[in-house]
Amino acid sequence: MTVGVRVETYDHIVEITIDRPPANAINPGVSQAIYEALSMLQDDADLHVGIITGAGQRIFSAGWDLKEIADFDNNEEAVNSALDCPGGFAGITEFWDLKKPVISAINGMAVGGGFEIALATDLVIAAEHAEFFLPEMQRGFLPDVGAIQILPRKLPYNVAMELLYTGRRMSAQEAVQWGLVCRVCPAGELMSQARALAHDVAQGAPLALQALKEVVPAIHNLPLPQAFAATRPGNAELPIYQKMLMSEDFMEGPRAFVEKRPPRWQGK
Repeated sequence: MTVGVRVETYDHIVEITIDRPPANAINPGVSQAIYEALSMLQDDADLHVGIITGAGQRIFSAGWDLKEIADFDNNEEAVNSALDCPGGFAGITEFWDLKKPVISAINGMAVGGGFEIALATDLVIAAEHAEFFLPEMQRGFLPDVGAIQILPRKLPYNVAMELLYTGRRMSAQEAVQWGLVCRVCPAGELMSQARALAHDVAQGAPLALQALKEVVPAIHNLPLPQAFAATRPGNAELPIYQKMLMSEDFMEGPRAFVEKRPPRWQGK
């Protein structure tokens, strides 16, 4: 474990656990460690998917370490301490080049920046007792490392704005109703279900997994004709997708199906 972060790899998965009692709060060292773990996921061809979770069952992460913020001499130092990290806050919120999927397993309260870490991941699974809330308005600032940018895109506008303005707590059950969370499970099953989900994701062809992560954000807000046009051979703006179309794995999948055998992915 390094500076409050544990990292394990197994079965094409990298599992990242924020382990910084009592609240799994984020500071520059934690952000750097998460970024390095995600960079390993990015660079290692044998790793296909990541999981990020928090230690214990009470708090996923309380977000930025406000005790450290309070010790700074001026606003500029305090603001930069959160933003001047590779990959953005917690090493993930602005890791734009990350082309492999990440699952967040929310083991308790996801507060402020902890909520924003979840918003930066591709799939969210939560324990039944988990809660999501953004108390920044009551602290004198905005949740601007993901929530104000992403939440109104993921939730109905009025629901998102209520959370942002009031800091009220959203239960895991409400989050799954709005589609913010893909599944909710008993606390004792959280990690087994997260690992099973990661295992299912990791079975996909490596280039196809990366292409999906590249394509969906790029076409999400396009009118349908442009979205279809973007996913045609020759679109240089989606290089991983184009690489997938011309890859050996593109033909391996159909051949494996015809030959009734598991595919042997090469990632090329």
